[in-house]
Amino acid sequence: MDFFSLDGKTAIVTGGNTGIGRTLSLALAKSGANIFVPSLIDDDGTTQKIIEEIGSCYVFMEVDLTEENIPQQVVEKCIEIFGSVDILVNCANVLLKDSVLRFDRLQWDQMIQLNLTAAFELSHEVAKKMIAQKSGKIINICSMQSFLGDQDSPANVATKHGLVGLTKAYCDELAEYNIQVNGIAPGYLETETMIYSKASQKQKIIKHVPANRLGQLTDLMGTIIYLASPASNFVNGHILTVDGGYLVR
Repeated sequence: MDFFSLDGKTAIVTGGNTGIGRTLSLALAKSGANIFVPSLIDDDGTTQKIIEEIGSCYVFMEVDLTEENIPQQVVEKCIEIFGSVDILVNCANVLLKDSVLRFDRLQWDQMIQLNLTAAFELSHEVAKKMIAQKSGKIINICSMQSFLGDQDSPANVATKHGLVGLTKAYCDELAEYNIQVNGIAPGYLETETMIYSKASQKQKIIKHVPANRLGQLTDLMGTIIYLASPASNFVNGHILTVDGGYLVR
């Protein structure tokens, strides 16, 4: 089980104190990693309490990742506190929805800046450190919209497809330095923020899933540990779907 240990490692998890991000932070902490969370949302110490109770260190940095030079400051602050950055999880995400004719440039720019550009800039900054130490893991949180079209948010589809491209491009550049760059594409999850407008809509999705259920946040925990740990050292440029089989039906 040592292949799955993250003892002594440090992970930056963007947006890692809410929703999916909190689940990923908790999983990494349970495997031994220190957690550094840059986010615009302060959760009043809720995530810190959970993570410190299991014996890992947690640091929160309240920042807007879309502002100039902030990604560089995030990486520098993490290294100042913990001495290294071994894992980057690009999870911070905003989802704005509107019909195609009403979805305008303002909405587009907000989503591109956080969902894609911030992920690129953070990856660019940590790559400098990981190349020097000849090891590292970059994990991009994608979605079903990395493979499919979708209605009401063209920027969501564009950014999630873009994260797949970024994953593959960075893999091709960084693999020779023992850096693995992969993605996780969660399927449809049953969460507090996933609200289905009609019961029939929820049932329609479940009918499309061979597992015959929606995913739970805990379904992502083993996946993030695997991709962040030495167990996946020869897995690179891959988008691992956690969707109950949704894409095969």
